Amino acid sequence: MSINLPYLPTPGSLPKILEKIVSATVPVSFNSDFLGTKLGFPGGNQRRFISWAKKCGMLNDDGTPTQIYKNFRNPDYRGSAMARALRIGYSELYTRNEYAHDLDDKELTKLIGEITSKAHDDAVLKYIVRTYKYAKDFANFESSVSGLPDEEENDSESPPPTGSTQKKAPIQII
Repeated sequence: MSINLPYLPTPGSLPKILEKIVSATVPVSFNSDFLGTKLGFPGGNQRRFISWAKKCGMLNDDGTPTQIYKNFRNPDYRGSAMARALRIGYSELYTRNEYAHDLDDKELTKLIGEITSKAHDDAVLKYIVRTYKYAKDFANFESSVSGLPDEEENDSESPPPTGSTQKKAPIQII
């Protein structure tokens, strides 16, 4: 059984798009208009970034940026956020080898070939490998992913979970 892994047909554009995301404001919806107008990538091949980002958990299905996207923009969380995104988008790699990010090019290509059932010289296989490697350059797999802010933690309107261990302030009687 072959599994599709996310990739860009122009993998070299990935680091450029990611660098622009860091300096741009967070959009209400990350769509082709935002990618083309605000980030400066109007080309058809670059639009595949949106699909890649959705598969990697950086964007919701409706194009709204996730907490992973927001964390990626923060230099303190960037590496951890990208590591989390790669573990989501390339989950089959990590199912087969939890240290997939440490594989050399030959072993990574072999593993991706096994997962996708593509020959070692297949163009799409090469795109997948290069896209993964470009994204991996932003990742820090050694940092504490648990230190990332989560959506639940940042949602100030949500009540504390049932059974919360939060202490209530003592009532003062005057």
